Amino acid sequence: MKVVSVNVGQPQEIPWRGQMVRTSVYKTPVAGRVRVRKLNFEGDAQADLIGHGGEHRAVMVYQAESYQYWRDTLQRKDFVYGQFGENLTVEEMADNEVYIGDRFRIGSAIFEITQPRVTCWRVGISTGVPEMPALLVKHRRPGFYFRVIQEGEVGAGEVIEKITDGDQKMSVAEIDGLLYLKDHPEDKLQRALKIPALSQAWQVSFQNLLDAALQGVTKGNAGLSGSTIELSWSGFRPFVVKRVRMECEGVRSFELSTGDGSPVPGFLPGQHIAVKMYPAPDGAPLIRMYSLCGPQDASSLRIAVKLETNGAGGIYMHERVQEGDILEISAPRGTFTLSDGTGPLVLLSAGVGVTPLLSILHYVACRDSGRKLWWIHSCKNKSFEAFSEEVRSLGMQLSAFHRVMIYSSPDDHEHYGLDYDIKGHLDLQQLKAIQLPKESECYLCGPPAYLQNVKAALRSIGISDGKIKSELFGSQPESAAGGGKAPHLPTENTGQGPLVTFSKSKISFRWKPGFGSLLEAAEACDVPVLWSCRMGVCHRCETGIIDGQVTYSPAPLDLPANGNVLLCCSAPAGPVDLDL
Repeated sequence: MKVVSVNVGQPQEIPWRGQMVRTSVYKTPVAGRVRVRKLNFEGDAQADLIGHGGEHRAVMVYQAESYQYWRDTLQRKDFVYGQFGENLTVEEMADNEVYIGDRFRIGSAIFEITQPRVTCWRVGISTGVPEMPALLVKHRRPGFYFRVIQEGEVGAGEVIEKITDGDQKMSVAEIDGLLYLKDHPEDKLQRALKIPALSQAWQVSFQNLLDAALQGVTKGNAGLSGSTIELSWSGFRPFVVKRVRMECEGVRSFELSTGDGSPVPGFLPGQHIAVKMYPAPDGAPLIRMYSLCGPQDASSLRIAVKLETNGAGGIYMHERVQEGDILEISAPRGTFTLSDGTGPLVLLSAGVGVTPLLSILHYVACRDSGRKLWWIHSCKNKSFEAFSEEVRSLGMQLSAFHRVMIYSSPDDHEHYGLDYDIKGHLDLQQLKAIQLPKESECYLCGPPAYLQNVKAALRSIGISDGKIKSELFGSQPESAAGGGKAPHLPTENTGQGPLVTFSKSKISFRWKPGFGSLLEAAEACDVPVLWSCRMGVCHRCETGIIDGQVTYSPAPLDLPANGNVLLCCSAPAGPVDLDL
């Protein structure tokens, strides 16, 4: 085994699909010996530190034999070392012959294999083969990452000396396939979790897959999507409006029960449902998302709806829906759900953003384990404080409950210290005064500007991003509050195909083949979507499908969970409603 080439590169801006993107996938061979440090080679840097880089992804390795394989398979003669984004091009370290945890001495440095390559769209750009992210997995030739155990110098021609075998002897190709392909045997997942050298992100993915298997979940890839939630049904079911109640100024609650008297579906605290409405008898239906805000063991599902000027869904629900009416709703869905943690819990909301947090409060109060809980709610004044008595009652059931009310415009008859605790808006200074523990888990729901400001304040007082979970209400994304674009109809809205609805964004338009995929359609509407591979491999774009069917091209390596869809490689087979 030996080093064929040492390759480095700096982040650069390149044109891609009509925009400029930042990448450091382009690596160039360098002469002589190069110093390698804990995070990369000298002269090298990673542009995307979320998907790449860090201690366990410091050095990317790819094999000269794989270069020859792709030259033969793709009938390409122009591939050059560094083109697959690797720092080290090597001989005789095939992905099916080296193991996670293997250690090697190269020059004066020592390295350890930590994980396979992160599946990423950028290798499709650098090679000129858009399908390459999927091909690397299908053909079991992903390449792998090194962690730098001992810094030193490395040059082309250096002999690679193996000095330690990895625990469990699971090869790079085996680990890669265990995550990305459709088979996830429990015994292999358990073995993988025993490898101390395996990077934390991959350990979390394998733990999610194992948890899903133990729960009997057989569809989807929980290791990539992070979700093991099964839907109670697909599409919409009729429910009866059992009760309608005014909760505060402009907010009305609706209790929904099954028409046949069967039990209502279970749901996780924080989840939501989609409601289908028909404002015009012959017009297209409206679909709106509403958080469930009642207890999990009730005989009905409860939602709360705010009446807003020009808000078609709220106007319909407030002015036309009465007790005894039938509403079509989706199964409970969503991943804004309470974790299994036992540490301090902080629930922060503004306005009608109180609704998903109320269901979390119900859950915690029903199971009071002494967990410290802060309820921090912002609204205009008492007239706009929904569910105030219910929150007080639930708080009395908890042994460690702290309620903080923020009124932006209290009335003259409302008293500081009795009706509210803070006048104005929640900010960094006020959060510091509350003295939240830094290990708190924080759940936030509110409009975009509120989420941006409160998240920044929580970070400033020392709470990590991993402890902050948020849910947006309204149609404007958080990015729009920071100067980004709000969701909109496609600029060239000339499609004649099936109706596509992005329900959270309140957008409906006709499909046209020019979109290519539902991901591209979302991008044309400036609807925020996470993605990485764009080829049905990584599952970052996995999204809930409320109603309808899609077709896939290319076919995903592993299908998404029931009730979900991979946007990057799908197109509507008919009308579709997406949880976007």
